[in-house]
Amino acid sequence: MVFKSRAERSHYISAYNKSLALWKIPYSEEDVKTSFGTAHVILSGPKDAPALVLLHGMNASSTMWFPNIEALSKNRRVYAIDFLTEPGKSVSMGKTLSKEEIVLWYNEIFKHYKLNNFEIIGASAGAWYGVLLAIQDDSKIKKLVLLGPAQTFENIDERGKSTPAILMKFFPSKKKWDKTLENFSTDPKKIPMVFKRQSYLAYKTKIGSNFWKMQPFSNDELKKINIPVLVLTGDKDIINSESGHKKAKETLSNYKGEVIPNAGHFLTIDQKEIVNKKIIAFLGK
Repeated sequence: MVFKSRAERSHYISAYNKSLALWKIPYSEEDVKTSFGTAHVILSGPKDAPALVLLHGMNASSTMWFPNIEALSKNRRVYAIDFLTEPGKSVSMGKTLSKEEIVLWYNEIFKHYKLNNFEIIGASAGAWYGVLLAIQDDSKIKKLVLLGPAQTFENIDERGKSTPAILMKFFPSKKKWDKTLENFSTDPKKIPMVFKRQSYLAYKTKIGSNFWKMQPFSNDELKKINIPVLVLTGDKDIINSESGHKKAKETLSNYKGEVIPNAGHFLTIDQKEIVNKKIIAFLGK
């Protein structure tokens, strides 16, 4: 469903594994069978620690957490999940998921690991999925961190600055990819070459139909969320603006938000130390 050929998938998985070598801590990988396909989960941290679920950004896969995973795994049992219909190690049965099915899919994974009263960190598109899960009546999420949330509080392309990244999916080229990195990061040189390679291969795959279904949540939907929510965006983020924070503050009853200086949409890389400290302080012990 995601890859155009077996060879394309093989090249991508090889790049994925090289990026995963950036995780400088012990981890394990597991496949969880669900009604919609096989979910790939990377686990790290103490087995008896509180549970923390990581939802990656679009086309990034769980390997994107390499700048943060050591800090996040210190006092948490971390479950990093590859989204089913995007490049990664999760394998879809070939069906496009509705919003309701996305919730069911994640809940099957949570049930498999017996997760109850847990935390979620979502980046970009992963933040949108985190909010989708948090507005459910039976949500078991106790804290939510949204990093550069995409299509969550406002439409991302109102200013037209994200267009190069979208065009990259339809007409991939090295020139467009370099421009995309410049738009998303304040210092692309900080991004390891192996992760750049994996991300480039991801952008060359088919564009997921779930992207077109992602629309900003309504005020009524957001007001359902009563748990503590931390929203972090970069001051150079082309996806988010002050109006997004304004909407979050007006609709989330337990909102905390900050704009990180000298950080773009890839704030977890651009300012990893600052982002890690703010997340850990918010989650607590």
